[in-house]
Amino acid sequence: MIQSETLELLEWHRLCQHLATFAATKLGATAARNLKIPDSQTQSEQLLEQTKEVYQLESRLTTGLSFEGIQDIGDSLERAERSGVLAGDELLAIATTLAGARSLRRVIDNQEDLPILTELVADLRTYPELEQEIHRCIDERAQVTDRASQKLGEIRTDLRRLRSQITQKLQNILQAKSGAVQEQLITQRSDRFVIPVKAPQKDAIPGIVHDTSTSGATLYVEPNSVVPLGNQLRQIIRREQAEEETIRRILTEQVAAVKPDLERLLAIATTLDLATARSRYSFWLGANPPRFIQREDKEIITLRNLRHPLLVWQQQHEQGQPVVPVDLLINPLIRVVTITGPNTGGKTVTLKTLGLAALMAKVGLFVPAREPVEIPWFDKVLADIGDEQSLQQSLSTFSGHIRRISRILEALGNGESGSEDGEKEMPNPQSLVLLDEVGAGTDPVEGSALAIALLQYLANHAQLTIATTHFGELKALKYEDERFENASVEFDESTLSPTYRLLWGIPGRSNALTIALRLGLKPEVVEEAKIQVGEATDEVNQVIAGLEAQRRRQETKAAEAQSLLQQAERLYKEVSAKAASLEERESSLRASQEIAVQQAIAQAKGEIAQVIRRLQKGTPTAQEAQQATNALNQIGQQYQPATPAKPKAGFMPKVGDRIRVPKLGQIADVIAAPNEDGELSVRFGLMKMTVKLQDVESLDGQKPEPVVKAKPAPTPVTPPPQSVPEIRTSQNTIDLRGKRVADAEYILDKAISEATGPIWIIHGYGTGKLRQGVHAFLQQHSRVNNYEPAEQADGGTGVTVAYIK
Repeated sequence: MIQSETLELLEWHRLCQHLATFAATKLGATAARNLKIPDSQTQSEQLLEQTKEVYQLESRLTTGLSFEGIQDIGDSLERAERSGVLAGDELLAIATTLAGARSLRRVIDNQEDLPILTELVADLRTYPELEQEIHRCIDERAQVTDRASQKLGEIRTDLRRLRSQITQKLQNILQAKSGAVQEQLITQRSDRFVIPVKAPQKDAIPGIVHDTSTSGATLYVEPNSVVPLGNQLRQIIRREQAEEETIRRILTEQVAAVKPDLERLLAIATTLDLATARSRYSFWLGANPPRFIQREDKEIITLRNLRHPLLVWQQQHEQGQPVVPVDLLINPLIRVVTITGPNTGGKTVTLKTLGLAALMAKVGLFVPAREPVEIPWFDKVLADIGDEQSLQQSLSTFSGHIRRISRILEALGNGESGSEDGEKEMPNPQSLVLLDEVGAGTDPVEGSALAIALLQYLANHAQLTIATTHFGELKALKYEDERFENASVEFDESTLSPTYRLLWGIPGRSNALTIALRLGLKPEVVEEAKIQVGEATDEVNQVIAGLEAQRRRQETKAAEAQSLLQQAERLYKEVSAKAASLEERESSLRASQEIAVQQAIAQAKGEIAQVIRRLQKGTPTAQEAQQATNALNQIGQQYQPATPAKPKAGFMPKVGDRIRVPKLGQIADVIAAPNEDGELSVRFGLMKMTVKLQDVESLDGQKPEPVVKAKPAPTPVTPPPQSVPEIRTSQNTIDLRGKRVADAEYILDKAISEATGPIWIIHGYGTGKLRQGVHAFLQQHSRVNNYEPAEQADGGTGVTVAYIK
């Protein structure tokens, strides 16, 4: 009971309403409004994985995940199982739901790295043959088609013929008795064909009067000559209705035969829609995925820039005030945090924000806080927020608080277990307790003592307790027990208004006397109040004021340091750009110098060639030729640049390393080691991507060593298989002319699954919709290697040849 009260106090139903607006189907919206909170951490982690995978999938798709066609067919399935006959629109809804679910499964199967979603749709059965049969028998207007059965086609042929005869007879009467009729019109009354006759001349056209106009001037008469035909028409209509019911009954029986699979299909579609709604709501909030921590492993609760999701909605949709985020960084030793400060300072909002964040993480939602989001998995979230006064039960504010706190302690005690000697053992404290104005509403001395005892009890029996209070005695608990921590909401004395910021480690101080003085209360009254309070309290307030001033100075210095850091990063980027420019300029100079050296060497070679030719003309002197050769070698050694030293091998990224991607200006984590192609997978934030090894560097600027591909072992050469001639026959030719796209896909899928070679598909020219549908189906089919228009002799663009893998 207390947990349902907590959900109401935290306004959980409002958050569920907001979540439901992001659902695509009625089933998903209903599930979102009645969101179930998991009982185990494993279930919560699975829901979070679903949300992450949908978030990742929708970031790849251009239009997002589509749930078009999926409808709530649960009532129809129940009626089918109870031997009821489904209407045409119900059968049509089942067919569109099957098609929509198949489309969902196809999208998920075509993506990689989605293990949770792939497993979810692995056993999904969509019964294309049932969908095909429904579309064959039921048209887009939910009416039974003529082709549903041969008997129905014959009946409707008779109906059309008989209606034509009746119409022709009535038309002849209208022309023959034009003076007696009100207007040249054939209409129907009670499924009987009638003509409007003027009341004074009713005897001119003897027959049965089926209706009269409001004024009584017109009688709607079925002439006697048409009555037998009308009777015959009514009999045929009844036969038509009976045949239509027979056809719908047969379809209903087929639906009832696969009811369990269709119910599972609905459950899977609802699960997918709910995961999609969680993903889209999380994206809208700008939230990040939480990680469940174990405080026993000394992990810190980390919730930076945590925002209240309902206040974010109010700001965006109801022109509310800007949301002021809070920072919650709680050490693993801390069990109780007391928040003090003035009223309307944001204490209660902080409690509700943390409570909603814990619940959002449990149901698989991202938390509206800055990454990383690290929070324990709380088995229970219990809250006492606000007054619980009741005139009927004669409960005061204090009594209401005590009643609710008693229920909280009882819920905590349900986890205790008995030992062998009959004594109770301490339960595993996994609950979050939120208390607003603990101990308030009674005598301050007794209320303070009760609050201290309650918080000490909760320190032993709850994972974490956050309590707001005005009692100064609770501030001293931090200095007596290391499991306690103080926090306060900041108050601006210059404007006499709260800033809604949460300050950690500093208790709030009383501002009542200062506010009273600034609001115009006589100074002598304020001075007398200070005397009554005592010097000790004044000294404590002065100490707290000093701590607050020191904190503000530290924040100012931190802001200055952050500014200097940003400036240093900007200078680093500028220096890096200049260094790159200098390196490029140096490379250009080296290239031009090398060209000049090569020209000098070419010139020297020409001179030596002239010397050699001159020596050949006269008496050859080997000594002179050797001197010329030595001069050439000296010139080459003088101007040829030295061979650069082999660069030192760089680092090799490993899984878990942090690296820099200069092209993107990002620091990323390595999640997959480089493969033989020199590609590795990295992640920054929620984004995963594959980058080349040469596009990354270590944080200290080292370039990675290149990956050397292993040469593949030579494979024995085998003679190519003899190609089978591609010959069109009646067995590998499919004629789809006149078919709907849905019918064509079913026929094609069956033909492709049985084909061992290319198939020829005749779709004709027409409007081109059938050809487009066939091509779209072939493009996504896993067995189709490629397709192309047939040769002109085989039909040209009116025929498509599909090559099967």
